[in-house]
Amino acid sequence: MLVRAFTHHDLTPLTALTIETFRPFYEETFRPLMGEAVFAVEYGDWREEYRKQVAELHAPDRHAHVAVAEVDGSLAGYVAWSVDPARRKAVVTILAVAAGHRRRRVGTTLCEHAFARMRALGAEVVEIGTGGDPFHAPARALYEELGCTALPVAVYYRPL
Repeated sequence: MLVRAFTHHDLTPLTALTIETFRPFYEETFRPLMGEAVFAVEYGDWREEYRKQVAELHAPDRHAHVAVAEVDGSLAGYVAWSVDPARRKAVVTILAVAAGHRRRRVGTTLCEHAFARMRALGAEVVEIGTGGDPFHAPARALYEELGCTALPVAVYYRPL
């Protein structure tokens, strides 16, 4: 596995990977669970939001970085993070692993790579968020395996 820095040529494939990775959550978990009214307001344009977000993830001048994993020349996944040097804190913004590469330590390798870069940039703490639903169970297991501690949080939605 090769882990390398983001290049401009990665934007289109990373955007596609992000949309494909999180499509089941939005379309098969959140939409049926919350209904159309809440879905439309909260995530109705989720694909376009990812197109915008992924385009802004790598901005070293803002202490925001992306690392890409390749296996045999194929995109396996990526991790995006930012560092707040004044607070000595980092945040993992997105971790996405291509379906054919899951359960092969790609997520672990990407996180460990990002953690090392965060430490080099002065971070002493990292925050990683994920959902409590079944779709996000593999992410929770990974973060716990990496030594992260979960903070119990409840988020409620209700149409008005």
